[in-house]
Amino acid sequence: MQDPGSQYPYGGPQPPHNPYGGYNPYAGMPPNAKQQPFGGAVTQDERSMAMLAHLLQIFTGFIGPLIIYFVKKDQSKFVAYHALQSIVWQLCYMACMMVGVFATIALTVAMPPRGGDFPVFFLFFWLIAMGGGLLNLVLGIIYTIKANNGDWGGYPVIGQWVKRFL
Repeated sequence: MQDPGSQYPYGGPQPPHNPYGGYNPYAGMPPNAKQQPFGGAVTQDERSMAMLAHLLQIFTGFIGPLIIYFVKKDQSKFVAYHALQSIVWQLCYMACMMVGVFATIALTVAMPPRGGDFPVFFLFFWLIAMGGGLLNLVLGIIYTIKANNGDWGGYPVIGQWVKRFL
């Protein structure tokens, strides 16, 4: 028999109340927290660290996200995911730039400029390098905003790979 003054009419704790009806999975979480796919809520500190990983990649390459990854990898899957994405993106970007530099050097050695000729491949490499730098800046800003919002947004190919790795 149940006590008439009992808080739970069916004898046990009830799911968090949602004024609009149904189960509310976010009830009882900190304000502005989002649910992680791995469980738990994404806190403001985790969002800030993930945002910092993407922001630092613009200025430090892969070094800033690498430090954040090693500091936070055991404490937060959210931060580890975003930092690891930044690291992989920067390593791919750096590898592409190195291939471009070596290709430019090889073309310069193979076809040295004659007289006052300006090698067109220098202009081509410069345009690709500037485009890559602009892409790096834009992706860094976009994913900085996504991480600050608590989204698990990932780079097109890299994000899926990193999720499988974690």
